[in-house]
Amino acid sequence: MDNNFTSQRALVGGSTQGIGRAVAEELAQRGATITLLARDEVKLREVAAALPTPAGQHHTYLVADFTAPETLSQRLHEYLTTQPEGFHILVNNTGGPAGGPILEASVDAFRAAFEQHLVCNHLLVQAVVPAMQARQHGRIINIISTSVKQPLPGLGVSNTIRGAVANWAKTLATELGPHGITVNNVLPGATVTQRHTSLIEKKVAQTGQTVEEIEAAMLKTIPAHRFGQATEVAAAVAFLASEAAGYINGINVPVDGGRTGNL
Repeated sequence: MDNNFTSQRALVGGSTQGIGRAVAEELAQRGATITLLARDEVKLREVAAALPTPAGQHHTYLVADFTAPETLSQRLHEYLTTQPEGFHILVNNTGGPAGGPILEASVDAFRAAFEQHLVCNHLLVQAVVPAMQARQHGRIINIISTSVKQPLPGLGVSNTIRGAVANWAKTLATELGPHGITVNNVLPGATVTQRHTSLIEKKVAQTGQTVEEIEAAMLKTIPAHRFGQATEVAAAVAFLASEAAGYINGINVPVDGGRTGNL
């Protein structure tokens, strides 16, 4: 199987930390030229300089905030005027909505999450797809959550919005498939990231339990009996971006150690 991305360009969202950074590093190591996308220019600069360059790539970055969809779209379109070849790979990824019971969620929380996730993903796709259609090849991979298969307790807004993104992606897969473009979703389970840590800390504050007690309870629900690593999610993304995955389209791929209780 050819998982080499030399001569390919990838746009990776939320790529200064966690899963996004791991994806950028994995694709770069396999030869892709990476454009990082996030809001912190200092971190973007640092990560871009640290990415692997086995094929002599020159990695770049784009500063944009997912809380401002119109500005994000404008900056990407401006960037693409200097990069007419566009991107071969788009990885949609951004931090998840705050946790909490759905009944307590404000309407504004739903609106903000919808814009940050579905609307921003859509604007990115609209910007990069024309070049993919022109070459009759492209890979769009969305980092979502296992909640699209089984809602997670205490993540009301996230469960709702992630489901919308999954159905948006499935619809796109059907429309873009004839153009040689695949659209798939990767669903991380409990993965060691800053979000994972923050959710545990919130449970500590709510319940009075220790970190160790909360982690032990979480691990009981995972057949692998461990938390995932961002690099493991990145490996799944790299496969879906490869030529070997060209006939895989419109699916949800859990990377969760077997936690999700359905197929």
